[in-house]
Amino acid sequence: MRGWGYLLIIILCAKTAFGQDKAKLFGNTVVPKSKKGFILNGNASFDFPGAAMSKRFGLSYRVGPGFLYKTETNWLFGAKFDFILGNKIKEDSLMCNIVDKYSKSGGAVYEFINQDGQRIGVPVFERGYATGISVGRIFNTNKYHPDNGIIAVATVGFMQHKINIYDKDKSVRALRDEYLKGYDRLTNGSFVEGYLGYVYFSGSHLINFTLGVDALFGLTQGRRDYLYDVARPDNAQRLDILFGLRGGWFLPIFRRKTEDLLFQ
Repeated sequence: MRGWGYLLIIILCAKTAFGQDKAKLFGNTVVPKSKKGFILNGNASFDFPGAAMSKRFGLSYRVGPGFLYKTETNWLFGAKFDFILGNKIKEDSLMCNIVDKYSKSGGAVYEFINQDGQRIGVPVFERGYATGISVGRIFNTNKYHPDNGIIAVATVGFMQHKINIYDKDKSVRALRDEYLKGYDRLTNGSFVEGYLGYVYFSGSHLINFTLGVDALFGLTQGRRDYLYDVARPDNAQRLDILFGLRGGWFLPIFRRKTEDLLFQ
């Protein structure tokens, strides 16, 4: 009888140990609920221009902050701001009436004879921004991670871009003050943007990101009354397109049932 008692104790201990290992192996079987709260994020994209944008600029970048509010049903509402940055200008006629005769048309630097008779280089850049309001949704792909999945976001807003002609020392008389506006190709208007990607919120609360692709379509117009180098107004309607490979880092501030704020 004593032997049977020892055997029963061994079986019970083994069963308990197996149950603990099983719990560790398979984890909690309770399906968690999706969280709600604010998401602060930083975005960056590498852009390929299209339509009228490709005739003026080369490859460019967008970087900027944004915020979203996420509901328990994974709907997203928010706003964003992107800086547009680039250094490839394709306007062959840009400043053709004032550049040094040895200066190449198009590129990143234009050469002039300044007021002191010296030959200098003036860099040019693509600069702009796009800001708007966003709405979207996360389509969950794993019920045990309800905040993760395919993310689709649409944004509408206002965009502006121009050629930034950087004469640091103001040594070219034809690029001072109001004259500069006759060369910078200032353009602005409305835009609509669509983003499709994957969003991941880690259980460690440290790694939260999204990766995907987006496309921005701008219905813009030139805003300068007169361009000196081509002797005409710049008020034509334009279609500006940017196709981007985008990534973002998230800092979610989700609210739990205890109503305590949790930084994840």
